[in-house]
Amino acid sequence: MRTLIRDIRIFDGSGSAPFAGAVLVDGERIAAIGHGKDALANVCAGHVIDGAGGTLMPGMIEAHAHLTWGSSVEHVYHQFMLPPEELEVAARRNARVLLDHGFTSAWSAGALGDGIETRLARAIAAGETCGPRLVPSTLERSPEGVEGVETGDIFNGRGPAAIRGFMAHCAAEGVGSVKLVISGEDALKPGSSRDILYSAAEIAAAGEAARAHGLAIAAHCYTGEAIALALGAGARILYHCSFADEAAIAAMAAQREHIFYAPACGVSVAALEAAPPPHIDMRAMKASAAERMALEARLVPALKARGVRVLIGGDYGFPFNPNGRNARDLAHFVQYFGFTPIEALVAATRFGGELMGLGVGQVRQDYLADLLLVDGDPTSDVTLLQDPARLLMIMQGGRLHKAPVPAEPA
Repeated sequence: MRTLIRDIRIFDGSGSAPFAGAVLVDGERIAAIGHGKDALANVCAGHVIDGAGGTLMPGMIEAHAHLTWGSSVEHVYHQFMLPPEELEVAARRNARVLLDHGFTSAWSAGALGDGIETRLARAIAAGETCGPRLVPSTLERSPEGVEGVETGDIFNGRGPAAIRGFMAHCAAEGVGSVKLVISGEDALKPGSSRDILYSAAEIAAAGEAARAHGLAIAAHCYTGEAIALALGAGARILYHCSFADEAAIAAMAAQREHIFYAPACGVSVAALEAAPPPHIDMRAMKASAAERMALEARLVPALKARGVRVLIGGDYGFPFNPNGRNARDLAHFVQYFGFTPIEALVAATRFGGELMGLGVGQVRQDYLADLLLVDGDPTSDVTLLQDPARLLMIMQGGRLHKAPVPAEPA
């Protein structure tokens, strides 16, 4: 099936200014891009979509997805852990919610149940359920938080041999990215962010095993020491890094061709905005969020200036920060980190596509046709992307998940 999308302004994800044009989709890929108001007017296509002057852009990519963190804009859970069967239901719902909100790809930053995301990724790929293209993870290897809040488990024991066994298990399950929580987490266990939760030998074994099994590593790290361990293990993406010193910044910059960085500011902003009921004590989480935002206001621009690819993705899935609000990250990048709207869009599209390792994240010939048609100009106002009603069309691999109008015969 060939589909022509005409009368559009195209933001192609490269960072260039949008331009008037048309796009031809053939099967699951972009076949041609025409410049000018009457571009591709003579092309024969089975279906034509009139963009009516809207902005066509790449589908967004969530670089810090937690699909098993149950809460979404459609269903908020007031507890963190859920029964296994409910986790499966929530994960499928959250995948669909992300796609409904314009996220056509997602890189997992860890799950609350073993095997859930690998099953979900297979179901999405097979067309059995809808959701973003998913690089799945498994249980985060991390400690308990306060008051019995768990974010994962240390299973298979400790030590280098156990880590190798864990990596072999992940590979056998079909995991794509292994989340290693190298630093503690103040928001869940106050005072722990400067703790190192693994030995150097364990992290080295993780890196060796990941390379042997073709696995990526996603690293939760805050301090320079944790960052050094993550880089030494060959981590593909680093999260948070709030307490990075100049040496850590320089080390990340030196690896800028191989790594990605996501500050995960969404959860911090949401924690500061939250107004919990009296029986919920968020004081530690709010204090941690305020400290991190102050530090990252300097860190993120410094890393961006040195060429490190900074991605959106903000720990969505808490009841105060539900899945579906992920596009808020773009506005946070503009407000708190000094990005231009176009730079924030690049972080959400092109750089995310480079993380995924797929031909996504750009409106580019031969790339997968993961496309959004937006009512308005997000290159001037990224907050438009927070309103799903402004997403007139959502296309994934050439298939319409949402159409502006019924596709009309040419």
